Amino acid sequence: MENRFTRKTRKKKAYRSDLPFRLNLIVIIVFLLFMALIAQLYYLQIKKGSYFVADVNRTDTLVETSNVQRGMIYDSTGRVLVGNKASKAISYTKGVNVLSSEMYQTANRLAKYLTVSTSQLSTRTVADYILEDDKRVAKVQANISNYSSLSDDGKYKAELAEITNNLKKYKLTKRQKNAAMIYQRMTGAYQLSTTYIKESGVTNKEIAEIGEHLNEMSGVKISTAWTRNYPQGKSVQGIIGTVSSEKVGLPDSQVNTLLAKGYSRNDSVGQSYIEEQYESALKGTKAQTQYEMSSNNKIVKAVEQYSGRKGDNLVLTINAKFQAAMEKALRAHISGGLTSGAYAVAINPYTGGIYGIAGIDRNAKTGKITSNALGALNQSIVMGSVVKPAMVAGGLKRGVITPTNNVISDRPIKIAGTNTMSSDWNKSSVIPITAQTALAVSSNSYMMQLALKEGGTSYTPGMGLSSLNSNVFSIMRNNFNQFGLGVKTGIDLPGESSGIEGASGRANLGKALMEAYGQYDAYTVLQLAQYVSAIVNGGYRLKPHVVQAIQSSDANGKLSNIQSTVKTQVLNSVGWTAAQRKVITEGMHQVVAGSNARRTGQKLAEITPTPSAKTGTAETYTNGKSTLTLSLITYIPGSKIAIALAMPSGPQSNFGSNKNLDMAIDIYKAYFKYIQPKASVKSTLKTTSLGN
Repeated sequence: MENRFTRKTRKKKAYRSDLPFRLNLIVIIVFLLFMALIAQLYYLQIKKGSYFVADVNRTDTLVETSNVQRGMIYDSTGRVLVGNKASKAISYTKGVNVLSSEMYQTANRLAKYLTVSTSQLSTRTVADYILEDDKRVAKVQANISNYSSLSDDGKYKAELAEITNNLKKYKLTKRQKNAAMIYQRMTGAYQLSTTYIKESGVTNKEIAEIGEHLNEMSGVKISTAWTRNYPQGKSVQGIIGTVSSEKVGLPDSQVNTLLAKGYSRNDSVGQSYIEEQYESALKGTKAQTQYEMSSNNKIVKAVEQYSGRKGDNLVLTINAKFQAAMEKALRAHISGGLTSGAYAVAINPYTGGIYGIAGIDRNAKTGKITSNALGALNQSIVMGSVVKPAMVAGGLKRGVITPTNNVISDRPIKIAGTNTMSSDWNKSSVIPITAQTALAVSSNSYMMQLALKEGGTSYTPGMGLSSLNSNVFSIMRNNFNQFGLGVKTGIDLPGESSGIEGASGRANLGKALMEAYGQYDAYTVLQLAQYVSAIVNGGYRLKPHVVQAIQSSDANGKLSNIQSTVKTQVLNSVGWTAAQRKVITEGMHQVVAGSNARRTGQKLAEITPTPSAKTGTAETYTNGKSTLTLSLITYIPGSKIAIALAMPSGPQSNFGSNKNLDMAIDIYKAYFKYIQPKASVKSTLKTTSLGN
């Protein structure tokens, strides 16, 4: 049996014999590892060395854009209606991956030299500003229970809630509010985008002090800001519209659409009317600077790729002095009482170009008058007898009367179950009159009987309306639409009204007779202007416009090359013959220069050459009181002007007051003074057509 000593000796020998093998194995493994490391170093330094050096030195390309001057707006004579006023500004361009703490420090430095309005300082910005201050953060955290147990996101939310719910406890000083507002502007900027910190009212002292310390404030610049100004006054500003400020930025309703078009959130943009409609031309093209950024976000190189292009300019058909004279005419003759306003449009009936759109609103309680040119295209008014030429044209086109056979007796109209209706000048007699005379003396009776004929029946005293075609409303309205009444005109301005239609159908057939003489549906003054233009130019409904050309600027900022012009656009033809049109033009001539003593527009004969016209009155109710609307369409044969106007809700004493005619007389005088001298107007009445 083997003793313990013998077994121990044998084990020791076996252990000693294994030791060299293990050491050799370790050496081999270490050797192999060193070889692998050497191979990897060879791969990284020799094979891929140039790649990794390039990666270290790799640059990204980013593009910074900056705004340019907006295009200017001129009147038809070259007067500047809307210009750009330059002012010194302080701007901030946000760098790449700039931390909020860096902007906080820059804002505090800038606040030493620059004072801004804090009226738009948000509560959230106050909280974020406070949370950038380590000392104040510690106080905030001390007031939050179980702060240490919250997640990182929970801690931040708790800090915000603590500040916003206890603003008095964390109240900022005046200096801190100023800095916080600057911080708010900076944090609102996009990477490599420029925002204005202060765009107006920057003092010389502020510029000097900021200029001395610019190297201490990364991204801060002394810049130029542009704001709209109105050298000719603001009489047409309502039509021109507004531009959003950089502070307000893009309108919420259009923000996604505009961002997709390359706008930044803080860009200025046309918000209404001409500024909005022609935004694409006016905005210009932004300047572009290309930056090469290293992998550690340092600017390696900056190259101006494109210096930007000022927006193109608009040249309007509107004459600024004539426009002002139009508004003066309305103000001079507006009535008191419940009169709500007055609106007028002067148009070239052969091109659709608008010479002037004027409007005023009157506060019935205070009597205060304010400008509202837009009322001419968005106020729907029951116009009265100005629709009668279109009514006669409809009867002629449908063949219920003809140019040589159009006599109808003016008489009181009695429909079963209704009150008697009549012309204002004939309450009892039966007086045969032609269509021309019906226009001259403004016969309601003639138009009601014409409506009955269009509806397939003829008038007999006490008749019912069971035999009247229930489509009579459509018959009349379709005809009115051809002239532009009751449909949008298509003017190059947003926001126009299409008018208001009264209820139709068999239950309202009696109202069809009121429709025939303009006492039912409501139209805009702009629609009246399109309507009278169609009468003047031979029967073509033209699309009205306020812009006649888009032009670029030369090196001195003056008007230069024409980019595009607005061409005359025919929307439709009213579809009458020359003989049918002549009935209308003769009737409108007789309104002013006829022999009938009851003609309604004879005061216009003060103007030479003699105008043609159709007056209108409509009985209305305002605040429960009986009121009267005066309206007018008029033109001078041989000239290039047609006028439409209306004064709604005037006192009943306005009946026969001629205030609508007085307004037109003043507008004609302004036209001869500022647009077309009398000597160039042919005074002979003749049939003209589009293009003459």
